[in-house]
Amino acid sequence: MSLRFHEIAESPAPHPQSDHRRQARPARRDLPHQRGRPPTRPRLWQGGDAQPLVGALRAVRRGRGHQRGLSRRRRERATELGVSDRLTFVHGDAGGYTTEERFDLVSCIGATWIGGGLTGTLDLMRPMLRPDGLALVGEPYWIGDPPASALKELEGFTTLAGTDDRFEAAGFELVEMVLADPDSWDRYMASQWLTLSDWLLANPDDADAPALRDFLRQSRRSHLEYGRQHLGWGVFVLRPKAQDRT
Repeated sequence: MSLRFHEIAESPAPHPQSDHRRQARPARRDLPHQRGRPPTRPRLWQGGDAQPLVGALRAVRRGRGHQRGLSRRRRERATELGVSDRLTFVHGDAGGYTTEERFDLVSCIGATWIGGGLTGTLDLMRPMLRPDGLALVGEPYWIGDPPASALKELEGFTTLAGTDDRFEAAGFELVEMVLADPDSWDRYMASQWLTLSDWLLANPDDADAPALRDFLRQSRRSHLEYGRQHLGWGVFVLRPKAQDRT
């Protein structure tokens, strides 16, 4: 499916009726490495389309053309927050990004497609992580084994235990996680339907409008029929296993 459709769905709310999007994210919690330690300015790398973290951050977005608009909005948001001097944005293919730098935190929230899936994305993140650093990854998971009728819609994911197996196989230890509850998962998905519907009303003659309308129908149906019963969402904090640290 076109990356453009996902970016439209998750774009900022176009009018006050969509302000409930701002309530869809769970409250922030301190990460384990922050507890009991003095504040620092960690070096962070973030791939994909997550919201910027505050710190000495390099955010790499995958995409070209119109997608530069999202990078521009990220820069504008950083200026609003007064942290633009602490952030570096690189517009390019996050799946092909390389650097000799090493970071305290490497983050990819909801964009593991950049590496062809969770395992491939962890392989991309690992070389940029300092030996004592943390990786932050957001990924859906199965709530138990889904029925055969749902496997086509939910392929590529696995149970929480299976997700942990993938972390272990990639050389990581799971040390913390925050899971979305059913209501916040509904709010995240359903708010996109309003955003997409608004966009279609405002852009009826766009060349992608028919395909985007099909995408909206499919997204809504998939969540109602399969997603909310069989799919969860989590943000996982990972640490390189001691024997694999270099």
